Amino acid sequence: MKRLFLALMLLAAVVRADAPESVYQLDATLTSQSGEQHHLDKHRGHPVLVTMFYGSCPMACPLLIDTMRSIERTVSPADRAKMRFLLISIDPDRDTVAKLNELATSRKLDTTRWTLARTDETSVRKIAAVLGIQYRKLPDGGYNHSSIVTLLSADGTIAYQSSVLGTADPELLAVLKRQP
Repeated sequence: MKRLFLALMLLAAVVRADAPESVYQLDATLTSQSGEQHHLDKHRGHPVLVTMFYGSCPMACPLLIDTMRSIERTVSPADRAKMRFLLISIDPDRDTVAKLNELATSRKLDTTRWTLARTDETSVRKIAAVLGIQYRKLPDGGYNHSSIVTLLSADGTIAYQSSVLGTADPELLAVLKRQP
C-alpha cells in the first residue's frame, strides 16, 4: 500500500509538471448533484473555488465546505455573485448523484453557484494531479487526502491555492479581489 501511495505521489508530480495551463483543458466529464453532465469548464467566465472531497468524510471535508462558505460570506456581494464553487468527489463509488444532492441539501448550498460533482476514477486521478491534491483509500473505505482550496481564474488557470481551513485565507481573498 505504501508503494502505491508513493507511486501516486510521483505520478501527481509528473502530471502536475506537465499540467495544462488551464484546468479546463482536461478531458473529464463530471456529473452534478442534479444529475447534469458537464465538463470542468462549466463555470468558465467566473472565478471558481474548487476542491476535492468525499461525502462521508467525518472531519476535513465538512471543514473544507465551511472554509469555502467563509470565503463566500467574506467577499463583497458583487464578488459573491460572480463566484462559483466546485467540489469534486474522490469517492465515485459511494458519492452517487443522490448522495451529492442529499449533501447539498443538508448543507443548504446554493446550487445555482455550488456544484458537487462525481466522475470516473481515471478523471479523479487526473484532476487531483493537476490540482496537486494527494489522496489514498484506507482499508475502512475512508480516504487520507490533501485539504486544498484552489482559486481558478475565469479561464481556468490556477490563480491561488490555500491549505488554510476553517476561515477565509486573507491571501486568497486578496487574489480573488483582483479577479475580473
